[in-house]
Amino acid sequence: MSLAFLPTLNAALNAASAVLLATGWILVRRGHREAHKAAMLAALCCSALFLASYLTYHAQVGSVRFTGQGPIRTVYFAILISHTVLATVIVPLVLLTVTRALRGRFAAHRAVARWTLPLWAYVSVTGVVVYWMLYRLDG
Repeated sequence: MSLAFLPTLNAALNAASAVLLATGWILVRRGHREAHKAAMLAALCCSALFLASYLTYHAQVGSVRFTGQGPIRTVYFAILISHTVLATVIVPLVLLTVTRALRGRFAAHRAVARWTLPLWAYVSVTGVVVYWMLYRLDG
């Protein structure tokens, strides 16, 4: 079975996660806590599905080289490096943030969510950008 569809699926999951994160933020600002919870758990599911799909794809295909040249190469690697570093950092932050919320420790949840949300959103959005640059711009 061809896994060629997985990069596009991965980008879609990242995009969905970004939209759900923004939706969740708006909902909690408006006081809709249960809807916020649903949006954030959906974002978590999208991110978890992304991670499983990403690991499956790269375990089978390996690394995919960016062949762009000139200034776009520098831009690509700047985005990729920041995305990769923050993608590693965000996993424990998301787990901590979600655990605190599910345990009803909302003050502690808010304290870490102030950092988690923008970093998670950045990782989700730059995941789509990396996909676009690697598979659409370069190809």
